[in-house]
Amino acid sequence: MIAARLHAFGDVLSIEPLDLRMPAPDEVQLEMIAAPVNPADLNIIEGTYGRLPDLPATPGNEGVGRIAILGAEITHLQCGDLVAPLDPGSWCSRRNVRADRVIPLPAGIDVHQAAMLAINPPTAYALLHDFALLETGDWILQNAANSGVGRCVIQLAHRLGLRTLNVVRRAELAAELQALGADRVVTEDVDLRRDGAALMDGAEARLALNAVGGASALNVANALAPGSPLVTYGAMGRQPLKIPNGLLIFRGLNFHGFWLRRWFDTKPAAEQQRIFGLLAGMCLDGSLRVPIHRVFPLRELHAALREAAAEGRGGKVLLDPRSA
Repeated sequence: MIAARLHAFGDVLSIEPLDLRMPAPDEVQLEMIAAPVNPADLNIIEGTYGRLPDLPATPGNEGVGRIAILGAEITHLQCGDLVAPLDPGSWCSRRNVRADRVIPLPAGIDVHQAAMLAINPPTAYALLHDFALLETGDWILQNAANSGVGRCVIQLAHRLGLRTLNVVRRAELAAELQALGADRVVTEDVDLRRDGAALMDGAEARLALNAVGGASALNVANALAPGSPLVTYGAMGRQPLKIPNGLLIFRGLNFHGFWLRRWFDTKPAAEQQRIFGLLAGMCLDGSLRVPIHRVFPLRELHAALREAAAEGRGGKVLLDPRSA
């Protein structure tokens, strides 16, 4: 097999041939089909992520593969099944994964969409379900609305009968997000403390989602209903979250952080499988989709990483290990 290998944080990755043992009795061996490049992958390569692997390591926090070999104890899966691994290490042509750490996927699912199923969609699901008791018609406010998570939030919220006010940096994104189900789309320069209620038909948001930080986070916090939560799950702006005392004292806002790995650690396996089943079904019927910017062969990894780090992309960058 071949794999992308990171030998030092901040260093350039290399594509290397590696020997792969036969799977253990509780493992399956996957032939990898596709794997996206996520912001967290770039942070891991830089050495700035919250949890870093032992080196050398193969990056790639999610992907999709087909089972090529079954471990001796595996009876609930079959060779040829399409699955998404839950553990990192997907930028490779083949890999071994514990059978209880893969998500079985329905036949006919788009493999590129399936490759992006394990991070952004469950993040959006958790953000909408774990922090506020929302009712039909409630408003949600989010920045970075055109990100992978932001797009999933729009689609899941629309399915739940929730309304979304979405903040982006470029006005030309509005039509695309509205086609996904966004109710309102505004740019970062809109003062939500002044204009938020008018944009939300006289209401205040019951939940705010922050993936930017800095002034953008404060802007969305200013349009929250008293006692409501703001959940930070990213820091694309690389600026700290500054909370004025008045938002705590007089409005009683609640500030939370979300990290998907910690969420995985707190959810029973059966609950995880239920959620992934719901998300896979939406992916299969086309009601949950993330746009793809470009698919690179794994051998063009460095070009893919440059593209993934660039601004103004229209979707995700994916790697195809089969063409390496």
